[in-house]
Amino acid sequence: MSRAPSPPPELPGFEYLRPLGTGGFADVFLYEQQLPKREVAVKVLLADRLAAGAAEEFTNEANVMAMLSTHPAIVTIYQAGVATDGRPYIVMEYCPRPNLQVRTRKEPFSVAEALRVGVQVSGAVETAHRAGVLHRDIKPANILVTVYNRPALTDFGIASTTGVDSDAAGMSIPWSPPESFAENPSTGVRTDVYALGATVFTLLAGRSPFERKGERNSSADLIERIERMAVPRIERADVPENLQAVLARAMAKRPDDRYPSAVAFARALQKVQIELAHSVTPIDIVDEHPSHDELEDDDDGLTRVREVRSINPDTQSATRPSATTLRKQPSEPAGGMPRFDSPAAEELDQTQRRAPSASSAPGPQTDDDDAPTVLRAPRVVAPVAATAGTPAGAQPLPEQAQPQHPGEPAAGRRRGGMPWWGWLIAAAGVVAVVLGIVLASAFADGLKPAAQQTTEAPPQPKDPIAGLVPEVTDLKGAADDGVVTFTWKNPAPEDGDAYIWYEVTLDGQGDTNATEKTSVTLDGTHTGRTCIEVLIKRADGRSSPEPVRGCVG
Repeated sequence: MSRAPSPPPELPGFEYLRPLGTGGFADVFLYEQQLPKREVAVKVLLADRLAAGAAEEFTNEANVMAMLSTHPAIVTIYQAGVATDGRPYIVMEYCPRPNLQVRTRKEPFSVAEALRVGVQVSGAVETAHRAGVLHRDIKPANILVTVYNRPALTDFGIASTTGVDSDAAGMSIPWSPPESFAENPSTGVRTDVYALGATVFTLLAGRSPFERKGERNSSADLIERIERMAVPRIERADVPENLQAVLARAMAKRPDDRYPSAVAFARALQKVQIELAHSVTPIDIVDEHPSHDELEDDDDGLTRVREVRSINPDTQSATRPSATTLRKQPSEPAGGMPRFDSPAAEELDQTQRRAPSASSAPGPQTDDDDAPTVLRAPRVVAPVAATAGTPAGAQPLPEQAQPQHPGEPAAGRRRGGMPWWGWLIAAAGVVAVVLGIVLASAFADGLKPAAQQTTEAPPQPKDPIAGLVPEVTDLKGAADDGVVTFTWKNPAPEDGDAYIWYEVTLDGQGDTNATEKTSVTLDGTHTGRTCIEVLIKRADGRSSPEPVRGCVG
């Protein structure tokens, strides 16, 4: 019989709304925070637990969750403190949906959703392990569900450091490994891996792994089965053998036979998703010191390792350069911008201002790469006054061609014209050259081989659309007294074609099924809106790029 909740404390800046739950160490209440305006869950330690030394454990939980709560699958901590009546409290994110224990008691999870939750929570546990924290009490009741329908791990009250072999006090028996019940109990990373496997098993089976329907399930009975019995099979036709094997390894009797880490277990679940043609859930890991290989592997999108970045306010620069420091300044010399009163500045100024000298070679002027590009006007040469040897109106010669001494003729000046017979010989030579070119061209054309005729058609470009598998068409549904049947067409059937289909609900994608027919009748009674998605799968493994959805009701 559950007890009544303790009186809610008065907290400045918070208005009490109603109780949310009771536990052996603390009560949880719903408050409304005034600034910023939002609903929050406040966990308050029981007064009789203060004398039992639980305050230190409660403080430890607040510190651990605050360190890890940036992870998307860990409940966010807003603040903590001590109420006016002396009871410690923690202000947390309010998760309005039922926790996974409540949900799984109503009905088991689909395979797709159990895999998704398992990967997401495993990423949270791996993040805790890399921060040096063991959870030690992973179970469905400690996984809340946010308003965005994401799992959020909570209750780090008995967490410990990964480097300490502490006892297993406080762990929940149905999800605890055999070493927790040894004469000298111990915990470690693989203890949390066992609890992760047992949690996913519970989501699929609707009960803890060694709980039996219709039999006695006391603590002693469960401990004996955990220590002696093999991991039972999940009696569901849609749970594949590879998933059964993954859970059996995660819950192996010997810790060394289990997955070595939470991320290894998560990747095994991802492999099952791939084999079932499900959407693969990324693994989110926050690590202060990720390895280089993990950051390289982050490109695949399946394991997202995020590095914790920090900025030291006592230094001039942060650990990450700003955009302005990455931009190259083209006008800045390699040694930095010189002062305006320095010799370097004077030299730079001369580079920008100088004009080409009289001895400069003609042509475009270029500067060094480090100096700014300067456009210069062409030099104007003043006309030289006509002399006795220069006809009036003649164009003056460049400076290099001017006479060196007065009265000396300029270099290269023509003294007289060509006689008439010279012009006649030049014209005859031109005519002979032209005739020779014409005859040589005609002779060369006569030696060219005739063009070969070919009947082969030029190669045609490959059609990239030809290799795509089409989508189904005319997907329709019909309901008759709660029995729903869907039919569809294959626009381009081939031998060996099959069809992958699954039901789509508000909770997401259901179990994946395969059929060779172009119709399917859903199991059970469906009274509301019912939808499925269908895609074509070829015998060679290719499938439609996107499934087609059809609904009825």
